[in-house]
Amino acid sequence: MGTPAGRGTLLAAILASGMVFLDSTVVNVALPRLGADLGATVAGLQWTVNGYLLMLAAFVLLGGALGDRFGRRRVFLLGVVWFAVASALCGLAQGTGWLVAARFLQGAGGALLTPGSLSVLQSSFHPDDRGRAIGTWSGLAGVSTALGPFVGGWLIDALSWRWIFFINLPLAVPVVLAALRWAPESRDVDASRTGSGRRRFDVAGALLGALGLGGVTYALIDAPARGVTSLPVLASVLVGVLAAVAFVLVERRRGDTAMLPTGLFGSRLFSVLNVFTVVVYAALGGFTFFLSVYLQNVVGWSAMLTGLATVPMTVLLLVGSSRAGALSARIGPRLPLTIGPVVAALGLLLLRGVSPGASYWTDVLPGVTLFGLGLTLVVAPLTASVLAAVADRFAGVASGFNNAASRAGGLLAVAALPLLVGLSGTGYEQAAALTDAFRGAMLWCAGGLLAGAAMAGLLIHRPR
Repeated sequence: MGTPAGRGTLLAAILASGMVFLDSTVVNVALPRLGADLGATVAGLQWTVNGYLLMLAAFVLLGGALGDRFGRRRVFLLGVVWFAVASALCGLAQGTGWLVAARFLQGAGGALLTPGSLSVLQSSFHPDDRGRAIGTWSGLAGVSTALGPFVGGWLIDALSWRWIFFINLPLAVPVVLAALRWAPESRDVDASRTGSGRRRFDVAGALLGALGLGGVTYALIDAPARGVTSLPVLASVLVGVLAAVAFVLVERRRGDTAMLPTGLFGSRLFSVLNVFTVVVYAALGGFTFFLSVYLQNVVGWSAMLTGLATVPMTVLLLVGSSRAGALSARIGPRLPLTIGPVVAALGLLLLRGVSPGASYWTDVLPGVTLFGLGLTLVVAPLTASVLAAVADRFAGVASGFNNAASRAGGLLAVAALPLLVGLSGTGYEQAAALTDAFRGAMLWCAGGLLAGAAMAGLLIHRPR
């Protein structure tokens, strides 16, 4: 930590993570502006969010494996450059199709970059300094997450929505220079061999997982325009289901060399926790998608004020997650994972009452604070319980799969909620239609959280 190499490596990891966190927190805030500028429909806005999430959820485990095999710094740098180029393409988009395609590419870059930033730190620092380095990375990355909505909202108001993507270019340059200058290369020498032969990558598993998620997502997004019984919708559902079944069969056949060893699901606790993860993060994804559009197109707030609306939630997570983790370690995860979703659901029910001319302090802040408090009770105990539910040698893949499950939850929520609440076409630009949809979406999200609370109370126990 006290050497130029240590500081330079840490700088590269923090700035790279900051790029990803910035885009993940402000793209929702930009949706009304980019939708109006590009003439996007609700489906276009959904794919703008979900194209990125789909690639990240499907390929983040493969990205980590590539780093282990070919070099963590090399794959990390590839992810940074890829992410920056895709960001430039997003900012230059002249139509919804262009933007969505660029977001798919950006998600692929994120799948290389996201696991790489932490693995570079883990493999580069001396064991005595590793905990301090990762703690510094975590804290400063959290600060960038909190500042993201403010900076992004200001860029949208002062310049254009395009600058939330263009800003990644000047951030990427020092990342590349610092990593090339100071970060050492490393790889897992055991990752390239199993017995006497080279171990193949589980590319088939990654592709089948992406196809399964993509088929279901396409059907949910396209159903309002084409009809639930239309041939394209039914065909995409069939493709998604068949791909999901094939994914399970392929992973089972590959055993411990699979991207997702199916033996992990022999732990009932691991299975339940990941279903719980999908439910909770679906509520989070649906909440952030609808709130950003609603506050701008109905309540009449600026992009910057909309971005600032959810900052208390981020601050609560930064300040309270370690305390929630310590509490869970003392009393077990069941109580926090039961109470947390109930508190978050109460926050969403409060937000249903937000109307045009609403005050931030009396109408929005109480609901956002309750939602953030509930989420704080959930995140750290959930992560710790997932890791404790499997053998130590599977800690990396268990953590990666849980991360993918959280992104899949957000992906499915953004795809399904507009269908469930009857929002399609350009309805997000019409105050009455968007108001009804927002209130219905908050009700669905609150119901999902309460179902998660019931699941936790009945099925989750302290891991051995």
